[in-house]
Formats: sequence, C-alpha cells, structure tokens
Amino acid sequence: MVLVFAENSDGNFKKSTLEAVSYAAEVAKSNGSTVVAVSIGKVEDSKLSELGKYGADKVVQINHGAVEAFVAEVYAKALIQLAKQHDAKIVVLSNTYTGKSLAPRVAAGLKAAVVSGVISLPETQNGFVVRKGVFSGKAFADVQLNTETKVLAITPNTFTLTTFDKSAEIIIADGGVSAADAISKPVEVSKVTGKIPLTEAEVVVSAGRGMKGPENWGMIEELADLLGAATACSKPVSDMHWRPHSEHVGQTGITIKPNLYIAVGISGAIQHLAGVSSSKVIVAINKDPEAPFFKAADYGIVGDAFEVLPKIIDAAKKMKAAAN
Repeated sequence: MVLVFAENSDGNFKKSTLEAVSYAAEVAKSNGSTVVAVSIGKVEDSKLSELGKYGADKVVQINHGAVEAFVAEVYAKALIQLAKQHDAKIVVLSNTYTGKSLAPRVAAGLKAAVVSGVISLPETQNGFVVRKGVFSGKAFADVQLNTETKVLAITPNTFTLTTFDKSAEIIIADGGVSAADAISKPVEVSKVTGKIPLTEAEVVVSAGRGMKGPENWGMIEELADLLGAATACSKPVSDMHWRPHSEHVGQTGITIKPNLYIAVGISGAIQHLAGVSSSKVIVAINKDPEAPFFKAADYGIVGDAFEVLPKIIDAAKKMKAAAN
C-alpha cells in the first residue's frame, strides 16, 4: 500500500498536493496496490472525497485540537502510526516546506530510506531507484533505496496530474496523537495572502536591480497580473527591501520550477540561477548583452527594461482581449 500526505492550506488542497496523490496512484498502479491519503486539519468532506479523482482510494481525516496548527513532531507521529497501521511500504509527500520537515522524521520513525526532491517515478527493474536533482539543479542523481519501507518527497511542478473517475472513501481517525506529543508550539503564523504562491506558480515574472527602485515595480505586477503569474525578485532587491523576502528566489531563497520564468533586469549570477534553472522556459530581459543570464535562457531580449516591458505589456493586453 502507498500512503500519501495530502497537505492542505486553510482547508484547501494545493496543486502540489494533487500532484503527490497522482504520483502515489502511479506508483500504486505499478505494484498493484492501493492509495491511502492522509489529511490533517479541517477540510470539507467534498474536498476530501475529490482526492479520489487524483487516485486516492481512501482518505484518512485527522481533525482535532492536537492538529489545529502545524507542529512537525505531531504530524510526523500521525503519519508514522498510520503507515504502520496500513502496512504502507511507500510514503509519498510533496517536497514543500512542510514536506521537507516531515519526510526525515517519518523516515526515522519507520526506519526507512528517504529521498527528497524526487523528479521521476521509481524504476523497479533493478531494485528501487528514483531520480533527484543535485548541485542546485545542474545534475541528476539516481538513488537506490534498499530498505523495505521508502519515503519519497517529490518536487512540485514536476509531474502531470492524472485523473480517475472515482471518489475516495473518507475514514475519520485520531492518528494516535494528542497535544502532549508537541514539544514546540506555534506562536504566530504570518502568511502572504492574495497572491499566487511562488512554489505553485506555473508562470513567474521576476526582476532585479535593473528596475532601479521599488517605485517602478508596477510594470512587473501589471505584467504578472495579465499573465496570471506570481512575482519574484533577486536577492539584492529583497536585501534592499524593495520587495518582501518571500519573493526572493535563488540559492538562499526559494527554489522554483515554473513552466515560464521571465527575468527582468537580473544579471543571472550563479546563486540566482540555482533557484530557477529548473524552469521549463526562461526568458531574460537585460540591456547588457554579456549578462550571464543569456547563457541559461531559452529566449533573450537585449534592451532597456523600461522600453521593453511596456511593449510586452501592450502585447499581453491585446492577447488577453482577443482571448475574451
């Protein structure tokens, strides 16, 4: 059996969660087993049953006082208990911030091998092998897991969603956890609202010091709005407080993998490229023809951002009007 953690945000399942469930279903299909999804926290029954559309056969729902807020050790204990109860040989999580904190804890509790950043389905002809990105996305590593139980944290925006014509059975459980299991307590949770999360975005419009100041970011936000994109920035921009640190992408910021990444006025230092190099298509706009970003980009525009962006925005408006 394959157990998958169905992470939710304020009662809603993100795309990364649906990808994890769909991935678990593909794994279960290959070894002739079933998928049990675990949802922790308050989620409507209709949304829980819809996980069946993405491959879950059953959904175990844990919703009581001990799990009102995310506490890694509590959530991990619940997943460990349920994995043992259902005799799960494979546990799947999304490699989000939450998944990164849970995967090693769950693996330790199950005495399982763990691989984070998985970008392939398991190859089982010669053992159990999965592929992951290494060296900031510059290379791949094929990792063989030799333990009976395996924990896999998959990279968001890597796997295509597979849908099924079914709904999942909902099972209510307590997960064997209580408030006494918490050795830490959240004091405050601050969330960015009203924006597309960077890790979920399929299109990202990002900018750097070439924008010359925070007062010029209106063009970036307008283009992002027209494209249904998230906004991002380089490290120097967030360090100068032109943009919030939650938008910083790069080696020391957020690593993303959108279908389209548009970089405006960013030179393309190796630290920045480390966080965006897995993007499927990269477009670089820079007035310096020798900017390093052009070597990594699929498409490049040499020109002043203040001349190029208005033309792109105008073209995006016409495209959107034609579509409507």
